[in-house]
Amino acid sequence: MSALQGLAQENIWFDKSRYDEAERSFYEGANGIEQTPQSQNACKSEDQSELISRMKGLEVDNKNLHKVVDDLQAKLSKLESRMVVLEKSQGPAKITAPAAPVQKPKVAEQNGADDDDDDIDLFGSDEEDEEAERIKAERVKQYSERKSKKPALIAKSSILLDVKPWDDETEMSKLEECVRSIQMDGLLWGASKLVPVGYGIKKLQINCVVEDDKVGTDILEEEITKFEDFVQSVDIAAFNKI
Repeated sequence: MSALQGLAQENIWFDKSRYDEAERSFYEGANGIEQTPQSQNACKSEDQSELISRMKGLEVDNKNLHKVVDDLQAKLSKLESRMVVLEKSQGPAKITAPAAPVQKPKVAEQNGADDDDDDIDLFGSDEEDEEAERIKAERVKQYSERKSKKPALIAKSSILLDVKPWDDETEMSKLEECVRSIQMDGLLWGASKLVPVGYGIKKLQINCVVEDDKVGTDILEEEITKFEDFVQSVDIAAFNKI
């Protein structure tokens, strides 16, 4: 076996700390010195650190438990206050008295009481019904009279007409006079003006207000075009409801 292999099998150098501790303990014992070994001190320090950590953990748990208890007490207090408010808002329970029994009309005795019951009207009088009907009829009549007096809404329209002559030699004043000569129930002529068209020709632009139920645009065009010596055509430039 070589020296290297022998050295590999020896473990004294790897456990030197153990041998040093054993040697120190031997000399301390020989000299009468009592001293706790370092291994025991290390174990005690580890136990003490573990105990301290456990105590710290217990303190944290205790604080958390105190917090939970405080939260529960606060919620309980809120719940009790809400119950008190609800009880005050509802008020004391009302005791309802039993309904009085319906009294039925007593049956008349046979000793002549039938004659007295004939004068008692148990089902009311027809005269009251007649009076109520009369008042109702009067109110309906008054409402109908007020409604009939109210003026009905008349639908009207504003129409702007373009009346075109044949040529520039047409007398426009005469043309306008012919147009305004048209008179109908529900027709009212308004303002007018001459608008140049081109080549010296001007058209008559005239406004009128008509009642829709009485005068229509077809009737107006037909009546105006009857003046065929002056009027070539009639167009509706604008139509507005009033």
